[in-house]
Amino acid sequence: MFRVLARHSNDVTYFTNDAALEIDGLRSGGPGWWLRGDGDARDPRDVASVLRTTERSSVLGYDIVVAAPRPISILLALDPEHASGVVSAHRDSVGAAIGYLEEHALVVRNRRHGEDRDEAGQWSSIVSFTHGVNRHGEPHLHDHVLVGAQPDAARTVLDSRGLFAHLRAADALYRASLRHELAEQTPWSAWRSFQGIEHVVGLDEGYRALWGGHHQQRGEKLQWDRDEAVSTWRDDRERFAPQGELEPPSGRRTLDEHRFAGALEGRPDVARRHVVEAWSNAARFGQSAAALTHSIDALYPDLTGSRGVREPVISVRQARMTSLVRERGDRPLQEHALDDWRQRSRNRSTERSDRSR
Repeated sequence: MFRVLARHSNDVTYFTNDAALEIDGLRSGGPGWWLRGDGDARDPRDVASVLRTTERSSVLGYDIVVAAPRPISILLALDPEHASGVVSAHRDSVGAAIGYLEEHALVVRNRRHGEDRDEAGQWSSIVSFTHGVNRHGEPHLHDHVLVGAQPDAARTVLDSRGLFAHLRAADALYRASLRHELAEQTPWSAWRSFQGIEHVVGLDEGYRALWGGHHQQRGEKLQWDRDEAVSTWRDDRERFAPQGELEPPSGRRTLDEHRFAGALEGRPDVARRHVVEAWSNAARFGQSAAALTHSIDALYPDLTGSRGVREPVISVRQARMTSLVRERGDRPLQEHALDDWRQRSRNRSTERSDRSR
């Protein structure tokens, strides 16, 4: 889940004071890590320097909250041996999603000769903090990513409309990357149902009920050390009631074309962010961020390089590629296989053209 919270204060002690000891030993270093820039993530002055703005804006920056799906967070409590791999997969996917936002959502609007222009921006520094529990002590793997409102070398603040317009795509890409990285870095694998719910293969659904994350009261912010968290989770498991496992779908190596097409139903047109969201969600067992970007750039060249809210668009029919999918089958998720799929389609089109002459 992605949330963006505007920062109006440079008081960052909420982050620097929390050592996140509940996942101590499962990550390299402390909870703070730099996606760009450097400094001491324990020093409020270094962290606050990320929040840059102009004199005219009251928004100093943004806290982008990136939370893992519940069953993947639960692995922190159930599999201490491979929990470090879960945290690593999460962090890699956070980096991929923030990279997507920076490349496609971060724009500065400038007016020249009576015309508004969206110009690409880049954050001068990005720092993030990884936590492993919620306020009730349940396993809840999430990051707080801090960025400034004023991009590097820009005279004005970023156009927040672009940031919010791309959140759903960034969230979907994060989840697709996380499903992929989880299988790469641990023995576990995760899949996304047609209803849009993540599941972990071999994980009883009773654990989702045990640590559901839904409480009437928000709870008090507490500091947990590793032993306390592990002990609490062990006690919680005494209340575990099995509900059974769900059968994962087939088609690990191909896109769920039915889900992809359904995600675009009712749209008047399709921008790149809509394709990214639909594709990410239709990659049932996930896909690396690099392979996903390659797929979309290769299949939708007219949408490459688009940014902000005023992206170029194509029709729903063009986005679905229904005729090619019927002819060649579901689109593969591996880069080499997709390239072969596209080449076969071009060869078939050439053969038909030659026969018509």
